[in-house]
Amino acid sequence: MNRRVQILKVLTAGAILLAAAFAPQPAGAAGAAGAAAGPTAVARARVAADQLMSSYEPNKAWFPSSWWNSAVALQTIGDYMQRTGDRRYLGQLDNTFEKDKGVFPAGYLSGDPLLGNFTSRAIDDSEWWGLTWIQAYDLTKNRKYLDMAITIAEYVEGYWDPSSCGGGVWWDGERTYKNAVTNGLWIRLTAELHNRLPRDTRWLGRAQEGWNWFTGSGMINSAGLVNDGLRSNCESNGDTVWSYNQGLAIGAGLELWRATRDPKLLTTVRRLADAAIAPGGLVTDGVLTEACDAPGRTCDDNGKQFKGIFMRYWMDLADTTHDRRYTDFVAQQAATIWNNDRDASDRLGERWSGAIPNVFDWRTQASALSALIAAVPQTPPVRSLSATTDPALPVVMPATGSGTHVKVKVDVQATGPVDDRIQAVVEATAPSGWTVTPSRSTVTLTTRGNAVPVATSVDLDVTIPAGTPDGLHSVTASVTSGSQLSFTTRSDILIAHTADFDTGTAAETPWLWDADGSQSNGVQNRFADGHSYFVYRFPFPSDTTSASVSLTIDNEFVVQVSGDGQNWTTVATETNPYHDGENKAVRTFDLTPHLGSAKTGYVRISDSFPDDGWGGRVYHVTATYN
Repeated sequence: MNRRVQILKVLTAGAILLAAAFAPQPAGAAGAAGAAAGPTAVARARVAADQLMSSYEPNKAWFPSSWWNSAVALQTIGDYMQRTGDRRYLGQLDNTFEKDKGVFPAGYLSGDPLLGNFTSRAIDDSEWWGLTWIQAYDLTKNRKYLDMAITIAEYVEGYWDPSSCGGGVWWDGERTYKNAVTNGLWIRLTAELHNRLPRDTRWLGRAQEGWNWFTGSGMINSAGLVNDGLRSNCESNGDTVWSYNQGLAIGAGLELWRATRDPKLLTTVRRLADAAIAPGGLVTDGVLTEACDAPGRTCDDNGKQFKGIFMRYWMDLADTTHDRRYTDFVAQQAATIWNNDRDASDRLGERWSGAIPNVFDWRTQASALSALIAAVPQTPPVRSLSATTDPALPVVMPATGSGTHVKVKVDVQATGPVDDRIQAVVEATAPSGWTVTPSRSTVTLTTRGNAVPVATSVDLDVTIPAGTPDGLHSVTASVTSGSQLSFTTRSDILIAHTADFDTGTAAETPWLWDADGSQSNGVQNRFADGHSYFVYRFPFPSDTTSASVSLTIDNEFVVQVSGDGQNWTTVATETNPYHDGENKAVRTFDLTPHLGSAKTGYVRISDSFPDDGWGGRVYHVTATYN
């Protein structure tokens, strides 16, 4: 089962009841003019949000291998729920709150020890969690979330230091650096607290003090762009203008303006916004572009989420001002991402322009999702219709001279007034010479409001003729209901006579059967730490008599093979605690005894020392057969 579909089916009854208890709440106007119409914008955001949540790990209650990024991803899911009315993921927010609010040693959830209440020596990490819990409070009105945000703010307050550079919050517990992100977060956090606490004066004072210091610090340069931080002499270091610093400055000013209605704040905010989209700013050919998106560069795991943070606060800007320039920018980013930066699995990549090479993971998904959320109108339409395919990227290794059948499921989701009946037509098309059965079918969904979308599916049988050339071939499904609701999805079927790919690339994706909690930091890199693993699947031709797989692999690996993906045989275990790839080698494993009648081979890589974080790492994979 596709993991995106799987996560929808495992939502507990309790979470659904919790979701149904909260009516949809408008979250500001998003100027989606020129982008998808409201129902389509909601549907696109839902599909992308479900893909993101397929990476949520419920036991540790986070997104694997990144602490502050997990806070931002959860806040993005909160934005999605608030914007659309969909409440299915409230249970995951609370799961994280309850499981991760304690004290944890370094390496468990963060490289730093966690001190309890989502705080650590990384002051900005603590602030991200504070904003996440305010978002949870806005969704549920449960006071425990707001109280946690107050606790975090009180912790951060201890790092405000007027004895250095006249003020500002230190970036770290060692008090080595004052920078834009920590202080932009501080202003936004304290202003949000003020706007939710009746008769507050404390947090308003902190927000105003922080804004006055930040805008006078020199970090905002003459062009209106925000540099990264201050040198030890309290002068701006002139470092890279990262989009999230620009976005946070905009968001900080907007939240403080809501508290004070001081028009000078909006003047500064507009200057920051106009600088971002002006020549020499953060836009290339109309697309928001990070410095690390440049040709020949790749964003690290931090930079992958910067643009989404910018769009979160740009959404606030568009909501607040209704300025056509700002709403048009939202529309352009959302359309570009959907049309150019999305694969058949609805994964969204690092480079929103779709430039190659591109990187896809849950961080890039959360980032691009923020732009899709911003395109959802202030009052979301009650009715929406979306569709996905399962599998979205199947592999076929055909036998010589024979045709092949592939099963593809079209999963349809809809929202609408309670007990409304939405009848949708599903039409499938395939390349010339292929057949799809049925090519047209009708489904009916009885809707339950916005809080919990309802779902059904259509099974397709795809016949691929003999002699089909290697490469990707798309089967497309269009789902329509009346003149207002329509959505198109596709399954990209890879015809391949060879399996030979680098990990961490688009070429790997069709063969990656189950990524579990594995990670990829870029080209030629996939690893599984702790109790995570990853599985490759090779559907060899029906006339295969022998097969093997070669892995370029290092560190602390366990390699297992299977013929059904359920019963595993261990074929290699690294018994030495290698941490730096000194055991890197090409290792070949015979799959023939394990293939079974289906002639399918599965290879699973995991961690032989799950407690130290240096699990099996694979660079290249080749599978051969006769």
